[in-house]
Amino acid sequence: MADYEISEFLESFATALGPESDEVIEEMGAQARREGFPYVGPAVGGWLAMCARFADADRVFEFGSGFGYSAYWFARELPADGEVVLTEIDADELDQAREYLARGGLADRAAFEHGDAIETIESYDGPFDVVLIDCQKERYAEAFEAVRDKVAPGGIVAADNAVAGGSIDAGDLRAHFEDGGADAGSGEATDGPEMDAMTRGIADYLEAVRGDEAFETTLLPLGEGVAVSQREW
Repeated sequence: MADYEISEFLESFATALGPESDEVIEEMGAQARREGFPYVGPAVGGWLAMCARFADADRVFEFGSGFGYSAYWFARELPADGEVVLTEIDADELDQAREYLARGGLADRAAFEHGDAIETIESYDGPFDVVLIDCQKERYAEAFEAVRDKVAPGGIVAADNAVAGGSIDAGDLRAHFEDGGADAGSGEATDGPEMDAMTRGIADYLEAVRGDEAFETTLLPLGEGVAVSQREW
């Protein structure tokens, strides 16, 4: 099931319902499709925007921003003095993100950080109302550990590619969690399917966040799957 994809019907239906995009979002999406660049797409983008609304967000942190597609959705929901922190190791992509957000009149709500996201978060104090994890899949659990204490009460952590993307095998993930995942209280994985590094990275992340009593997690079945976790109030 490595090529598993969530229903195109559901995706297109969710996109049609909104929230509405704008010309810049449409251009960014066209670039992603033209270049085969992985991006969350308008259905998930709209949901991320709603997460920012639900959390009454002032501050957002992204682990991995590419050329700013998800950050643009977030920035539209922030107050004028709000901030979304973009992180990206590719300087050219970060420059594109800066240009796109400037064209949308949103650059003053953004901080553009070139470098490793997990190193970058160390220089930021919390709280963050929304966090998006979309970096190297093998480092998702590390990203969560680095930011968990900086998530505001009631804040949201969203992790993309919780079902698919790259070599992630949804069948192995489902089998792992249907078999009980990690032993309760031990953090040790039970016997189950042998996973590749990306799939294991997602499994480790999901074990970490669902095993944290301060967070409650559910799965959003859009795009390539988004694990949405809320910190207790």
